Amino acid sequence: MTTNASGTDKVEAAWKRLLGSDQVSAELVAAAYAEPRLRQLFPWIGMWELHFSRCTEQRWTWDVPYIGPTAAGSDHAGPYYVEGPSRSQKIGRADTAQEAVAMVVERLPSHCGPAFNGTPEQLSTHEST
Repeated sequence: MTTNASGTDKVEAAWKRLLGSDQVSAELVAAAYAEPRLRQLFPWIGMWELHFSRCTEQRWTWDVPYIGPTAAGSDHAGPYYVEGPSRSQKIGRADTAQEAVAMVVERLPSHCGPAFNGTPEQLSTHEST
């Protein structure tokens, strides 16, 4: 899959916002950002969970596992749970952010590449051509 500078810029800007956010564990964001395969995806937060999208615009894709804290403390730190891509798919528990990130990377879709600059619908059209 291809991306353009605008999509890359959107992904990097989203990571920079998260690196300074208190909505999710700083340790978790740093560990995910350090992983090149996750760093190329669009990160977003929902319910103190760190999600990864294969596109840059809402409604984001839901085909990549996500990570959340097992207890929503003041710092939202681990241990963590890994689920997904759907909420009914429980993957497991990780004691560290690095373990949680590794669990997500192991389960990335085979077609997972740099985030597509657009919506999931546009991504689907792009992938079908």
